[in-house]
Amino acid sequence: MRLSPFEQCGWVKDQFGISWQIVPDNMEDIMANGTQEEIKRITEAFLKMKKLDIAALEKARLGE
Repeated sequence: MRLSPFEQCGWVKDQFGISWQIVPDNMEDIMANGTQEEIKRITEAFLKMKKLDIAALEKARLGE
């Protein structure tokens, strides 16, 4: 898979032209069960990313 320079937030396009969104394993759990502050911090962090940085997302979740 390759990352298009125009894609954001973990989206990749395969050799057949199909787009996929790649997300951390725990993202669904955090977004469903996290506090409002955790969700806000993570959302603000990942919306700025072209390639998801899991360590940075974890720091955002913890408020670091």
